[in-house]
Amino acid sequence: MSATATSSKPAPDHMAQFLGLLDTSLSQDALIKLVLARYVGEETELQRIIIKPLTVKAQPCLSFVYRYKTRDITKNFPVPEAMEIIAGLLPDSFRNAHLLSLTDEVQLEFGKKGKSTLFKSQTQQAREVSAGHDREKKRYLELTRPFLTDLGVTNRQHELIPAMSRKWKQINKFIEVFSHALTSSPLQLDQPVKVADFGSGKGYLTFAIHDYLCNTLQAQGQVTGVELREDMVNLCNTAAARLEHPGLVFRHGDVRSVAPSDLDVMIALHACDIATDYAIHTGIRSGASIIMCSPCCHKQIRLQIQSPALLKPMLQYGLHMGQQAEMVTDSLRALLLEACGYETKVFEFISLEHTNKNKMILAVKRAEPVDPARLLARIQELKTFYGITEHCLETLLQADGLLN
Repeated sequence: MSATATSSKPAPDHMAQFLGLLDTSLSQDALIKLVLARYVGEETELQRIIIKPLTVKAQPCLSFVYRYKTRDITKNFPVPEAMEIIAGLLPDSFRNAHLLSLTDEVQLEFGKKGKSTLFKSQTQQAREVSAGHDREKKRYLELTRPFLTDLGVTNRQHELIPAMSRKWKQINKFIEVFSHALTSSPLQLDQPVKVADFGSGKGYLTFAIHDYLCNTLQAQGQVTGVELREDMVNLCNTAAARLEHPGLVFRHGDVRSVAPSDLDVMIALHACDIATDYAIHTGIRSGASIIMCSPCCHKQIRLQIQSPALLKPMLQYGLHMGQQAEMVTDSLRALLLEACGYETKVFEFISLEHTNKNKMILAVKRAEPVDPARLLARIQELKTFYGITEHCLETLLQADGLLN
């Protein structure tokens, strides 16, 4: 159909330009998302379609999320078919298309009479790079590292896969925290650094810390990933052998069944409820100089808390009670670590995949011992105030005689 003032089709140059920019962003693995809005079709409750890249059975696809007023419907299409669908939806069904990639932001709009306008600008990140003012935080790992490609964070050209940008940011933040902890710890890199990562999953952070130690710091890393899912253990061991990561091994089990007797660094991210206490206890008992944990769930303390009279109006709400249980549990953990000779920080970490829990407890062994009496008194005061009779970590430390 030729483009006229009354045509429902856009001027072919704008449509061709837009689809060309979309195709380029896909070929460069740069597409973040495409949003089709201003719906003018016949489905009364359809509001927009949000389109993002993904891989299904090793095939590049586009995921279409059809957003209705009360529900979402997701459909995945191979890229060629998806491109045809997008071309067919504009402008008869949608009058606005917003393309966001790692380099460009493009807006295609259609008026009531079919007139189209196309706006294109660089993203903030691209503008900063082109202006010589790249403000991206220091990267502690390079995208060229082979394990990132093997684990699906980058493509074969060592370019970041857009869907993994959050994971890449998390990996770098984790290594940044570890790097700062390492410089303030008593560890010496002329000796092997023994690390245990409990709940290692697919091994993103386990591979990263081993690579950082061995490749960046030129130290000898002896890193063990511990995971309950045996298929993940096999997957990671195969990858470690294929990528030639000597000193990196994955074992099947949890913090109770696989507990190294001698550790320099203990990591436990999102160990549920008292599993975090067992992990911290293992770190302390094994003499770890660095303990990094991100707690998840706080059931033990929540079931015990007796709301002080003054706080009952506030804690009658379930959300507030949950937040209070989390704060009390992790404060007691931090104080117990302090009492065991660690300098401890509790801070917000970056959100991890599949969860919104983003708190980290970081403990670094002090060079000089501390007198725990004052800290133990504060712990008891907190327990008394909230009516807490038992804290798992305290019980474990007392059983081993690690609290004087």
